[in-house]
Amino acid sequence: MKAIQLDAVHQPVVLRDVPTPVPGPGEILIKLHAAALNHRDVWIQQGQYAGIELPCTLGADGAGEVAAWGPGVPAGAPDVGSRVIIYPGLRWGPAQRAQAKDFVVRGMPDPGTFAEYTVAAAEYVRPLPAHLSAAQGAALPLAGLTAYRAAFSRAQAQLGERVLVTGIGGGVAIVAAQLCVARGCEVWGTSGSDEKLARLPALGLRGGINYNAANWVKDLVKQAGGSFDVIIDSAAGAAFEALLDAAAPGGRIVFYGGTLGNIPQIPPGKVFWKQLSILGSSMGSAQDFEDLLALVEEKQIVPVVDEIFPLAEAEAALRRMEAGHQFGKIVLQIT
Repeated sequence: MKAIQLDAVHQPVVLRDVPTPVPGPGEILIKLHAAALNHRDVWIQQGQYAGIELPCTLGADGAGEVAAWGPGVPAGAPDVGSRVIIYPGLRWGPAQRAQAKDFVVRGMPDPGTFAEYTVAAAEYVRPLPAHLSAAQGAALPLAGLTAYRAAFSRAQAQLGERVLVTGIGGGVAIVAAQLCVARGCEVWGTSGSDEKLARLPALGLRGGINYNAANWVKDLVKQAGGSFDVIIDSAAGAAFEALLDAAAPGGRIVFYGGTLGNIPQIPPGKVFWKQLSILGSSMGSAQDFEDLLALVEEKQIVPVVDEIFPLAEAEAALRRMEAGHQFGKIVLQIT
């Protein structure tokens, strides 16, 4: 089969022939129709990810159809020929509160989804929501799982609450906003691009503001009619203190990334006097994935796809992600 592999950091990925995997006990062989990129794939290529083991087939997200069962697949697993989506992690563990020490994301060191076929334990394979195409389905797992856990399992966003999602444009931020809108929250966003901000109303957001503007917090709070019960962030860094000002008393700030680096300081008075909760979140459990898919099915949520590249053009897709111009998920069309 054809697969996209990375042989060394700071090198382009290559398309090559590799052996088609054979499903082992309890495993399902999946013929992939689409796979989606994540910033993780770029960070691995740049050597900015812990525990890199190369060569590897990249990719955590995939959607396709069941090609074969291995021995001992339990009854009730998706049948051969059925459309499926794959949980993007491995070995979360039994606790819902946090992942186990041996939890990893699919696609390094274990072979990922940038390939014509992949195998996954039956427990990680779920029916693809019927209203989604393969490309839309591939855009959902890692971004959707991260967003769902941050917004609901961790921050406990509720119907009618005012929610701010920062950095709208990336896949996780967009789907976090979509999920919160679907749950009946009043959602606002920030971006460094006015062009991206102009697209927010079409997703059901009330509005947004450019975070490069002076006094953006004060202006946004005035525009929204009040401060925010929940703030979902992926940047951290020096800009994090502004989120303390944007948060309502008793608010929850959850962050799932740190693209701007470490937070230099947090004035304690702003946290304890406003009774704020600051929460970390990463990926999500199998239960989070089940709950995500149920919400997507119920509300007919469609992930935003930015651009679709052929599998052979994975390197160009990675460079688009690195440039940060995308609005939504970048997808590889496989078969």
